[in-house]
Amino acid sequence: MTSRSARLAAYCLLALHAVAALPGFFAPYGYAVQDRDFPYAPPTRLHFFDARGTLHLVPFIYGLRPDEGGSYAEDTSERYPLRFFARGDSYRLLGLIPSSRHLVTVDAPGRLFLMGSDALGRDLFSRLVYGGTVSLYAGLFGAALALALGGLIGALAGFYGGRLDSVLMRTSEVFMALPWLYLLIAARAIQPLDTPPARALLIVILILGGFGWPRPARLIRGVAASIGRREHVLAARGFGASDLYLLRRHVLPRTGSVIWTQGALLVPQFVLAEVGLSFLGVGVSPSIPSWGNMLGDLQHFHVLTSDWWWLGFPGLALVFVTLAYHLLARGATVTSG
Repeated sequence: MTSRSARLAAYCLLALHAVAALPGFFAPYGYAVQDRDFPYAPPTRLHFFDARGTLHLVPFIYGLRPDEGGSYAEDTSERYPLRFFARGDSYRLLGLIPSSRHLVTVDAPGRLFLMGSDALGRDLFSRLVYGGTVSLYAGLFGAALALALGGLIGALAGFYGGRLDSVLMRTSEVFMALPWLYLLIAARAIQPLDTPPARALLIVILILGGFGWPRPARLIRGVAASIGRREHVLAARGFGASDLYLLRRHVLPRTGSVIWTQGALLVPQFVLAEVGLSFLGVGVSPSIPSWGNMLGDLQHFHVLTSDWWWLGFPGLALVFVTLAYHLLARGATVTSG
């Protein structure tokens, strides 16, 4: 059951990261596109039957009409069929290839708000997809850097032992004792307010990876020390095998299960760290959406006392990602055990 849950979680995470890697295609609009006529519009309802009860094979939406008091009503006189793989706002696929194809959109002046809109009339679903690119890949790249450093340091410490082992492990204890989250906040806070988003994100990734390596390093060190004393490794050394060969052929391949499990634990931690920083306003620039600065809108009192429940969708996405990685880590632990 656990392995089945882990596989399902892996497939869901793979699909989610694929969507986040191609935000321009999956998002109906650009993350900065505004429509000031529709602030806090509720999620758009999809229809197969029109007002006369006629069935339509292609789903459609109705136009929105603002009512008194800030609410909205559907205008059944305006029907906009969903258009798949149609042209819309321009973007760059993978940041390189110019394109304007979107998975789904509607013709103007219709507006497709799958998850509602924010105070500026920006489509929350589009911003959620673009924000996932920042939050998910900040955690993924930060964890990859931490695992690379931890794998190398742990393997060297366990394989060679002695003074090198002592120095590296004492260094890891120092790093584990440092309040890395506060250091991350301080390092980001001293940057100028006009720091480019890419540079701000790079700083976050480097600090996450630079302070996240000690725990995987200590676990990998134990595996490397155990493997280094096994008979087949000692025999290979006796036949003249180099240290690099032994590390590459015998030690590092045996640490795969530890790296996999630690990666599944570190990624959601680092995603939460990026979301927390952006929520506090010291992450990426607010001009670029992330799940953290999207949740920052919930800090306003008028939002908390309203019925704009759809503004909490980034929090639900964060909960889903955390639970999926937890299932993945649990499955990896059971498998390796």
